Amino acid sequence: MKLAIIKYNAGNTQSVIYAFNRLGIEPVVTDDPEIIRSADKVIFPGVGEASSAMKSIRSKQLDGVIKELKQPVLGICVGLQLMCKHSEENNTQGLGIFDTKVKRFPAAGQKVPQIGWNRISNLKSPLFQGIKENDYVYFVHSYCADLCEHTIAQTDYAVNFSGALHKDNFYACQFHAEKSGTVGAQILKNFIEL
Repeated sequence: MKLAIIKYNAGNTQSVIYAFNRLGIEPVVTDDPEIIRSADKVIFPGVGEASSAMKSIRSKQLDGVIKELKQPVLGICVGLQLMCKHSEENNTQGLGIFDTKVKRFPAAGQKVPQIGWNRISNLKSPLFQGIKENDYVYFVHSYCADLCEHTIAQTDYAVNFSGALHKDNFYACQFHAEKSGTVGAQILKNFIEL
């Protein structure tokens, strides 16, 4: 099984590599379009700021490559946000895979960024096989995707937002599955088995 992790300037790649190593998988970290296209599964990771991350994706001409992928793709954190059509973070145009917008959390009595464990609910995907309603996963973010037709998990923090999204072969989670203990490990295993 060939697993490619997309390499660009916003990748939280080391922890993602370790998470898959624990599942017995040795991923390849690459920005080579041919290796990405030929992989069985693709991870689109991300930490940091949306506009510079998107600039890096475009400079490597990976924006078109990502959108054309036919195998299962999993976006993580900023990866999810860049797969949406627009982010308020520095007015960033995303890839438009998911027809929803990414907005900054309202300052409604909650600390921003959200850092720590929170629940996912309304789970609607094979990605969550063996995961219970309201299981906890680990988040670090100041921006979140609106609820939409592609929402497959919801989370509540100042607002209800998309904890995870799915359309066709594209999946994405706002939380860091690779840092979410046994729940996250099960989600990554489910992705590999899709």
